Amino acid sequence: MEQWDSLCPGGLRFCWDECAHKPGTDSFLLGSFPLLRPGLRICDLGSGTGLLGLLLLQRQRELQITGIEIQPHAALLSDMAAAENGLGDRLRTLRGDIRQIRALLPAGSFDLCVSNPPYFLDGSGATAPASSRRTARSETDCTITDLCRAAAYLLRWGGAFCLVHRPERLCDLLCALRENRLEPKRLRMVEPRPRTAPSLLLLEARRGGKPGLSIGPPLCLTDASGMPSAEYAAAYFRTPEQKENTP
Repeated sequence: MEQWDSLCPGGLRFCWDECAHKPGTDSFLLGSFPLLRPGLRICDLGSGTGLLGLLLLQRQRELQITGIEIQPHAALLSDMAAAENGLGDRLRTLRGDIRQIRALLPAGSFDLCVSNPPYFLDGSGATAPASSRRTARSETDCTITDLCRAAAYLLRWGGAFCLVHRPERLCDLLCALRENRLEPKRLRMVEPRPRTAPSLLLLEARRGGKPGLSIGPPLCLTDASGMPSAEYAAAYFRTPEQKENTP
């Protein structure tokens, strides 16, 4: 069933499907990770219902975002959200397969690529019963290598690729990035609580970047008392400053 919600009071509205495309903390954390400036041309690889694009636009309205999504229903929800928010000129979704990226978009046409990709190898772990959930969860239609190859093709020289993934796939991710001349530059691990094993990672790579990886302090979702941390609150637009600046 389709549902509508707002990113914050008075903020952009997004549409999601409780059976297949539930909004997750990983998307909100990734939405706060890239370094944004007006005028950036951004491609969201595997854009789903367009949530990540809306998160970026909530932070910086002067962006041009193109999503690529293989699932027609998810792409339709993204189009509906763009129309609902009056963002048809800033947020568009192409129906297509990332593995066929050369047939969809010209090379070097983006400053930034972002992605919240499938985390698990095809056939590993529990299999989601619905095909839409399998596509979002497992590498049935897009592997890490496919993703990095597409980002490298789309980015201009010096452009950035930001994504969220699971810590246990870090080696696979780093190898795939370097194989495609995307140099890892910035990494943060996400901890559910202070001094616990990380559950997610946020990574930025640069096309043609020089070697040198900066590892930031862990991003903790809760503080020592168990309350949501300031960074977690900021990712969900819950800080007083962000509420005051909401358009």
